[in-house]
Amino acid sequence: MEQIKTSFDFEKPIAELEQQIEKVKQVADKTKVDMSATLTELEEKLSVTQQTLYSNLTGWQKVQMSRHAERPQTLDYISMICDDFIEMHGDRTVKDDKAIIGGFATIAGETVMIIGHQKGKNTKERQYRNFGMANPEGYRKALRLMRLAEKFNKPVISFIDTMGAYPGLEAEERGQGEAIARNLLEMSVLKVPIICFVVGEGASGGALGIGIGDKVYMLEHTWYSVISPESCSSILWRSWDYKERAAECLKLTSDDMFKNKLIDGIIKEPLGGAHQNPELMAQTIKTQILADLKVLKKEKTEKMIAARIDKFCAMGVVNEN
Repeated sequence: MEQIKTSFDFEKPIAELEQQIEKVKQVADKTKVDMSATLTELEEKLSVTQQTLYSNLTGWQKVQMSRHAERPQTLDYISMICDDFIEMHGDRTVKDDKAIIGGFATIAGETVMIIGHQKGKNTKERQYRNFGMANPEGYRKALRLMRLAEKFNKPVISFIDTMGAYPGLEAEERGQGEAIARNLLEMSVLKVPIICFVVGEGASGGALGIGIGDKVYMLEHTWYSVISPESCSSILWRSWDYKERAAECLKLTSDDMFKNKLIDGIIKEPLGGAHQNPELMAQTIKTQILADLKVLKKEKTEKMIAARIDKFCAMGVVNEN
């Protein structure tokens, strides 16, 4: 049985069982005693524990999973899903924002425009990518690429994974709010199919800025909300100590979002999270992309845009009798 590398406190029961299995194997090798029955029992217990634990994660635990250091990011998915990728740079106004990447790619013979957040894997990369927090020029670059995709009638695929848009003074001075709002407006009427995936964190307008689509999916252990649990806790309770409670109140998990009809589906992750089997996760996403494109490309443009607008306009509407 493949062992799951644990990182969080809530995964301790799994780590303890894995340690027991390893000790039994060592004893069996050393003493040459047949301990297969004990191993089978422990492995069955481990399997049940894994299934139970990962299918009943709390909101805060899913937030932790979405931030795992080894979790695949946009460039990882591009390398595993696409046959080729030509990255494009700059917003033609200020500079090239490294927090958002994009370019034309080929997926099983289908040419698409891929746009996504990139956080970086180590300290140097994270600083280079600004921790995946885009400036206005990042959203303007994304819009430029979407318009280019529309010009050549190519679908748009977006991968969302950000703690939020960059909140610095210089970002506000260059029109952070306007840039995100412009993307919401333009994406809602873009004349090509748009498929969005929340692959990690989906925080605030920083996520929504590339999140308007005909199909919007969340990976199983991700979150999508107007604010992070820590920020919500600091506003309501003047402390980060209530972040777990905030995560539950925000209803930010994929299950909550699907139940409230804010997303179109949940993409199941490998046992233990996407980082346990990135190749399988990428293949699952690729299958979903190709299935949706097959349907969306047959729809009339006007009908597709109308359905997209209606879907988002219906969100948050309450009918009182």
